[in-house]
Amino acid sequence: MRVVDSSAWIEWLTQGPAADRLQGEMPARTECIVPTVVQLELAKWLERERDEDAVDSFFAYTTTCIIAPLDTALARRSAEVSAKHKLALADAIIYATAEQHDADVLTLDAHFKGLERVVYFGKAQ
Repeated sequence: MRVVDSSAWIEWLTQGPAADRLQGEMPARTECIVPTVVQLELAKWLERERDEDAVDSFFAYTTTCIIAPLDTALARRSAEVSAKHKLALADAIIYATAEQHDADVLTLDAHFKGLERVVYFGKAQ
């Protein structure tokens, strides 16, 4: 099971410099956990950088994955994770979601670097 962070989604979707390295790491839909905060972040980014069709396509794809909504228990754990690891709100939710599902996090975000259960790819130059 794997949670794909927004940074990895963007890199993969735009075929950025690290996309080839990420390709082999992207989980099958049945193994891909998508926190609703990632849906929000990507919808916001796609709306700004692409168009409404790109937003619709992303939502259509992710709804075939495992959606992880933010509930009270996850919010509480995210707060603890945020304080412990000094993560921003969305990053804390993503990491706590991975914990909750006994999954790892695929990311290019250096804030996650060095944490357990993280598959980190540095951004290619």
